[in-house]
Amino acid sequence: MTRKKLFTLASLVAAGAMLGGLAAQAQQQAPQAAPSTPKDAGPPPGGGAPGPEGTRPFPVMFVTSVELIRSTRDGGMDIVRARGLVSSNAWGEPHLLPITRGEGIDGMLDLIFQASAPTDMAPLGPFMQVEAILPIAHGHPYKGIRVRSGYNAVSLKTLPGVAEAAPPKEDCAKCLGKYFQAKGAAAPAGQAAGNVVKEEDLPYPLRIIRPTDGIPSYEYEPNRLTLVISEAGQIVDAAWD
Repeated sequence: MTRKKLFTLASLVAAGAMLGGLAAQAQQQAPQAAPSTPKDAGPPPGGGAPGPEGTRPFPVMFVTSVELIRSTRDGGMDIVRARGLVSSNAWGEPHLLPITRGEGIDGMLDLIFQASAPTDMAPLGPFMQVEAILPIAHGHPYKGIRVRSGYNAVSLKTLPGVAEAAPPKEDCAKCLGKYFQAKGAAAPAGQAAGNVVKEEDLPYPLRIIRPTDGIPSYEYEPNRLTLVISEAGQIVDAAWD
């Protein structure tokens, strides 16, 4: 995994004097982040501010941590900080989108971790870490925070605090030329462990294309890994698409 990180503009703000500006921005872009009554509502899933021209908001692949930082200055404010993984540096503008409407029965604030997805297939490469923050006004009714990606969710039930999830074992950056081992199948004969890619180490959606397979649909899915397998079980082509 690379050490490169992509931050929202808000995550670059360090001075306490700028928190008011962050709160104003949150009210303009996602007023549901700091509801004052149970009637306040978040937009439906899949919405959010549009990204750069030609891109669209899409859930990031994986959430790795959720943190709530509590400030008591100037009336108080809670700041949700989420980190996650995307498949390449073609993603941009990570943000947290509230989907909770008012105070839920379980007291959790539900957020989707989104970013501007690439518009075309991306080659293999190391995962990139992304980060986003969301201010919540003092006096909110929430007892916990749940952040959802495309393929997992992390819940924080002690505020303030931190909750984490283990990242996937395999980013497939070096999959080409290795041999694929399907879940429950025997290891490829004569291959060292380092030359084998196990399906269970790839928890995100996979499209496996074998020599005799057709392709009934080629709808683009930026978080899906496509592996083209030879008759010998070797990975001869791959992309995020």
